[in-house]
Amino acid sequence: MTTTAFAFVLAAYLIGSLSFAVIVSKAMGMDDPRSYGSGNPGATNVLRTGKKLAAALTLLGDGVKGWVAVALASWLGPRFGLGEQGIALCALAVLFGHMWPVFFGFKGGKGVATAVGILFGINVWLALAALATWLFVAFVLKISSLSAIIACLLVPVYAFFILGPHSVFFGTCVVIAFVVVHRHKSNLIKLMSGQEDKIGGKSDAS
Repeated sequence: MTTTAFAFVLAAYLIGSLSFAVIVSKAMGMDDPRSYGSGNPGATNVLRTGKKLAAALTLLGDGVKGWVAVALASWLGPRFGLGEQGIALCALAVLFGHMWPVFFGFKGGKGVATAVGILFGINVWLALAALATWLFVAFVLKISSLSAIIACLLVPVYAFFILGPHSVFFGTCVVIAFVVVHRHKSNLIKLMSGQEDKIGGKSDAS
C-alpha cells in the first residue's frame, strides 16, 4: 500500500470512528447508548429512550459518514493517484471504523446505516435496491434485524448485476455483507429461537 493510499484509508477509518449514537447522546444530555438496551450504539437503541430526534440524527450521521468517506476518496483520490482498489479499501475502512471506533474503546455499532451510506457512495442504484429491500422486509415482517440481514445478503446479488462480477466494488459488497451479517449473530440466535422482537419492541437491532 502506498503512502497516499494509507493516508486515505486511515482518514476513512477515523471518519468511521465518529460514533454518532454516542456523540448525539452526549450532546443531548442522554445516557451512553452502550449502557442500556442492546448496548449497541445505533439509531434503534437510541430510539429506546423515546428521543426520536436523537435517533434520527444518529441514523443520519452514521449514514452520511459512510457516504462522505467514499465520496471524498472518489473525488480527491484520483488526483493523488488513488485507484479503485484504494477507494474500495476506504469503503471498508469507514465501516470498520464504525464497528471498532478508536475514539470509543473499539466498541461500535452493527454498521447497517453506515453500510447504506457506503453503497450510496459506490452506486446510487445499488444503495436504493438495498434500501428498498430493507423497507419491504421491515414492512412485511416488522423485524429490524431480519430486514438488515436479508438486505445485506442480497447486496452482492444486486452488485453482481449492477456493477458486474469483475468490478472491485463487487468484492467490497461481499465483504460488507459478510461483516454486517456477522455483527448480527446475536440477533440470528434470537431469530432462530423465536425471541427476536418486532420493530418497536425492546430488542430491535439497528
